[in-house]
Amino acid sequence: MLPHFYYNPRNTEYDFGPQHPLKPERLRRTLRLLDTLTGTELIDPGLGRVEDTLRVHSEEYVEAVRRVDAAATEGSLDDDEILELRSRHGFWGDNPPFPGMFEATLSYTGAVVAAAEAVRDGAPLAFGIGGGLHHAQRDKASGFCIFDDPAIACHVLRERFDRVAYVDIDVHHGDGVQWIWYDDPSVLTCSIHQDGRTLYPGTGFVEETGAAFSSLNVPVPPRTTGDVWLSAFEFGIMPALEAFQPGAIVLQMGTDTHFMDPLAHVNSTQQDWLAAVEHIRDLSLPIVAVGGGGYNLKTVPRMWVSACLTLAGVPYEDVLPADLAREWDTPTFSDPNPPGPAGSGASQVEGIIDWLQKNHHPNVGH
Repeated sequence: MLPHFYYNPRNTEYDFGPQHPLKPERLRRTLRLLDTLTGTELIDPGLGRVEDTLRVHSEEYVEAVRRVDAAATEGSLDDDEILELRSRHGFWGDNPPFPGMFEATLSYTGAVVAAAEAVRDGAPLAFGIGGGLHHAQRDKASGFCIFDDPAIACHVLRERFDRVAYVDIDVHHGDGVQWIWYDDPSVLTCSIHQDGRTLYPGTGFVEETGAAFSSLNVPVPPRTTGDVWLSAFEFGIMPALEAFQPGAIVLQMGTDTHFMDPLAHVNSTQQDWLAAVEHIRDLSLPIVAVGGGGYNLKTVPRMWVSACLTLAGVPYEDVLPADLAREWDTPTFSDPNPPGPAGSGASQVEGIIDWLQKNHHPNVGH
């Protein structure tokens, strides 16, 4: 059983529609696999508090979410005033309004806030796997994300810890969290992701260093293999964390670096990705673990569950339960046949690490 696992059932109502890649089935499968293996108790914290969203978002924006939700429920999205709100605050394209959007968004926010409060109050580890929506900006929805729960979690942790680190292993740059905390040296934001010149959101370059070098980015090129990706994590992010010496960590566990993911082009495996999670665990710091991206239903559940069990120190066999393995056509947690050849992307990554070692790492935490 995993400790402090927070989840509100309304999280599966955070649904942009059947054609949208962010499918609630990701969460259903994850919880089903986790329950089969551990019988973990899901702690329902109820809907999140509106005041917690105001830790990082403007009142105007939060009210806009509420009003656009009401318009979607009433079927009045074509009203001129609502159209203006949608345009100004990003409720279009990848972030289409849907009935019940406000409370569904509060549901994942509330679970992550509860996890952060548990760690703030002394728990060594807590989970908000339905969160990790790292693209939302202070005043704008972006990249499937309405409220930026990881940024809010950092704010909660700062109530106890002088320094907090945010570590993002999603294939997309954690831009929302970075920009929200960019000018605050008490929060170190670290993101390893596919190069923004080749993937949304088009940010996350090494030169984005923040106040007092409190923003760290490790962009890797498309088709980077898992061995190189893991090396980039080890030599790019881990030295910065050791220099910064945070009191606690928010870990965003997007799984879309996986070679089977349809929305990106990094060729990592479950075991490479999980090794990064192990590195964070081995720092022996309090951790708030949240979800994130990942759009292949064969990869997300086994990666999230393996990460949760690894963080909690719960042993498991590298074989999925037989019924789920047949149903999902996924026999093992790990990937037995990673794409090759190994070493792809190494020369570009070596240049990035060299730049960070010379220009960023020596300045972290000073």
